[in-house]
Amino acid sequence: MASAATAPPPPASLKRIVAASLIGTTIEWYDFFLYGSAAALVFNKLFFPGSDPLVGTLLSFLTYAVGFAARPLGALVFGHYGDRLGRKKLLVLSLLLMGGATFAIGLLPTHATVGSAAPVLLTTLRLVQGFALGGEWGGAVLLVSEHGDARRRGFWASWPQTGAPAGQLLATGVLSLLTAVLSDEAFVSWGWRIPFLLSGVLVIVGLWIRLSVDESPVFQQALARAEARSAAPDAVAEKLPLVSVLRHHWRDVLIAMGARMAENISYYVITAFILVYATTSAGVSRQTALNAVLIASAVHFAVIPAWGALSDRIGRRPVYLLGAAGVGLWMFPFFSLIDTGGFGNMILAVTVGLVLHGAMYAPQAAFFSEMFATRMRYSGASIGAQFASVAAGAPAPLIATALLSDYGDSTPISLYVIAAVVLTLIAVGAAKETRSRDLAAVDPATDAEPAAARAADAPAV
Repeated sequence: MASAATAPPPPASLKRIVAASLIGTTIEWYDFFLYGSAAALVFNKLFFPGSDPLVGTLLSFLTYAVGFAARPLGALVFGHYGDRLGRKKLLVLSLLLMGGATFAIGLLPTHATVGSAAPVLLTTLRLVQGFALGGEWGGAVLLVSEHGDARRRGFWASWPQTGAPAGQLLATGVLSLLTAVLSDEAFVSWGWRIPFLLSGVLVIVGLWIRLSVDESPVFQQALARAEARSAAPDAVAEKLPLVSVLRHHWRDVLIAMGARMAENISYYVITAFILVYATTSAGVSRQTALNAVLIASAVHFAVIPAWGALSDRIGRRPVYLLGAAGVGLWMFPFFSLIDTGGFGNMILAVTVGLVLHGAMYAPQAAFFSEMFATRMRYSGASIGAQFASVAAGAPAPLIATALLSDYGDSTPISLYVIAAVVLTLIAVGAAKETRSRDLAAVDPATDAEPAAARAADAPAV
């Protein structure tokens, strides 16, 4: 039964909030994925010339991984202030940082112009991208989760998750269009800059929509309770969100990190590394590989809300476990289909992989949100998600490319993804089902309160 704090908002209001989160996350993921695609296609030539093509790709993916290294810092900073000041303000800041860094990449001089300063500047802007994205995800999913109908939270919270395939679709679509209409020489010379400069326009649209939504009512009520506690005569200073997370929710942080391993690694192998594997090992053209990812991303976008709705009916854990096991079983057929070199087989390989990935990604927003208390939810969800990305998504294309370089075969790459699947199955299997939790009730008292109050308010873990 939903409490007053979690009662459904008017449909028009909820749709506006979902749209604000979705458009913002789409733009942020467009910026982030655009870099990944460009790293696979042109950055090795423009910023790391003079080396073996595969070595250049490895160096290019290394700067790609640097963006992930900054995401935990973004999670800590944005999580702290998002739990103190609110979700909306931090989401606006994250969008400005990400869009500004992406636009600046489109203006960068290359190695041929400024020498070694070019990869340094590229890496710096990649760090800004990672920092911004580290704070984006938690705020976007919480804004929807804390506004939405508790009975359909999995469905509504899955919509910001569609920002990932939408961003991938947009980034890949723009690159695919440019590679189709431009010669290879023109694309490498100046055409690659267009998608990055386009980010400036997209950010203006995203800001206009994000500034129009209200702060989360669940957060506002939790903030009012915290202010009332701090005004009491015997008040004790409220703990920092990070300290509270580690005190009350350390187990949930570990579960979230484990849950992310298969989801994050499989996604970047399927969508980023595939551009390298298909063009170097399977003999497929760059255009064909981009088109396959483009089509599969459209299907991925469509199935995520369906998986989210299913998690409202049968629970977050069963859907998540199904997706993880499915991805593990699909890895060997995935590469076998790509090895045929057929366009239809490539579409099938990537599409099935992303559909199964969606079964993990769709319930993730509600699942992680329901684990943490309101005044530490931004920090907890962000830390669990983004710290895992350093060990998962960050090195995934790099590790996969290195395995391909060393062994010349896809088998070690499949085994790498399967190992991540095993970790995720263990983590999600150890979690408790969260589908029926009321977000307003998942609010353990601060250390300023008596022990009896803490025992009464703490969620079951």
